[in-house]
Parts: sequence; structure tokens; C-alpha cells
Amino acid sequence: MTLLKKYWLTVTGIALGLGAGYLYWQQIGCISGSCPITSSPVNSSLYGALMGGLVVNMFKKEKSNA
Repeated sequence: MTLLKKYWLTVTGIALGLGAGYLYWQQIGCISGSCPITSSPVNSSLYGALMGGLVVNMFKKEKSNA
């Protein structure tokens, strides 16, 4: 449980990115199937989760030891 408390912001970003990636595939997607990311809902969702986690971690403040 302490791990979830420590990384709650990252987990939230991943969940939001996962949902956004799926919605992007569903609403916009790639009809021809030649797009490597948006041709599959799994690829689009995983890419969204990765981007969501990275974007949220950009704003996370690190604790200093000084």
C-alpha cells in the first residue's frame, strides 16, 4: 500500500493516458491499418499510458536531502 501512496500521481497519469489512448483510437484511429500506433487499440492505449506517465512525472517535485 505504501508503494501506491508513493507513486499515486504516476499511476493516475498512466490511467488517464490509457483512457485517452483508447479514446483516440476509437474516435480518430487509422482506417487503413498502416499506422503503427493508432491501428490497434492495444498499441494506442499503451502509447497513451506511457505518455501519460511521462507527462505527469515532469511535474513531480523531487525531495532534496539538503
